[in-house]
Amino acid sequence: MDAVLSADVGGTAIGVGVVAATGEVRLATEVSTLESGPGTVIETLLTHLAGIQARAAAEGLSLVGCGLGVPGSVDAAAGQVGPDVQNLPELAGCRLVELVAARTGLPTVLDNDVNALTLGEARFGAARGLRSFVLLALGTGVGGGVFLNGDLVRGVSGYGGELGHVTVNFDGRPCFCGSRGCLKAYVAGPDIVAQARETIDAWPGSRLAAAAAPDPAGLTARHVFEAAEAGDGPAREIVERVCRALGSALGGILNGLNPEAIFLTGGVAQSLEAHMDAVRRWARAYAFEGAFQAAKVVVIRLTKSTSIRGPAALFFHEAARRPELVRAT
Repeated sequence: MDAVLSADVGGTAIGVGVVAATGEVRLATEVSTLESGPGTVIETLLTHLAGIQARAAAEGLSLVGCGLGVPGSVDAAAGQVGPDVQNLPELAGCRLVELVAARTGLPTVLDNDVNALTLGEARFGAARGLRSFVLLALGTGVGGGVFLNGDLVRGVSGYGGELGHVTVNFDGRPCFCGSRGCLKAYVAGPDIVAQARETIDAWPGSRLAAAAAPDPAGLTARHVFEAAEAGDGPAREIVERVCRALGSALGGILNGLNPEAIFLTGGVAQSLEAHMDAVRRWARAYAFEGAFQAAKVVVIRLTKSTSIRGPAALFFHEAARRPELVRAT
């Protein structure tokens, strides 16, 4: 195999590029998901895939297929996005494989974006050589990928790895999924900000309140972590809650799956790097000691230009399972 056309679709940005079988990113570009306004995600994706495909042809790169990673639930076998795509609702139910294959002329595969990232780390990245690991992407939402005994776990209807909606508090904060107390409701960026806004009025002299002035809409999760690291009491309480919620979820993952590693990535994960001792301490409190000792829990840094290796790895993974995907070139 020579190279794969690859796209990592996120709520904020779309990464598109060409990835070689070695994992080398040969071409890459990043565009705003909504660069042409609401309701244009699919056309934006198709336009930039075509642009990268043309650049690949001009550089003599032979493309054997296309891999796509999108947020939300996915029916990978049908090549269709599922009904639960809160960040990009226009994708819900879209037969994306059919559309992309028709536009590019390439055999195409589709999966959840974090499943694709998981395969990318297994094939090219931090998880090379591991047989069992979990990847959690902590950012605008919380996505998960589960790789056990050398293979990706998708589940019977595409919800395998939805670890952001594991309950960490029975009667806790409401989540957009309709449940309460989900991990996402405590550790995703917008939810950390929501917790901060709830405390500002009670602590008008805090660093957190100062960070929110003069425009509370500009408050970010990074501001909360920075205030906590500067000793701000309300911010420290929020960050401690984040660490405990994440640690409790990690304890459940360690007990239930007994992986060799749990990798954390995304913007919130990067902010948590200074607090990983607390996260690990809570994970240890909730896990069997043997399960905790057997696994490393670490933060890894991915960018759009490196995360496009994930959908490419997805294509290579599926091509190994379904040789009919790979046509003569």
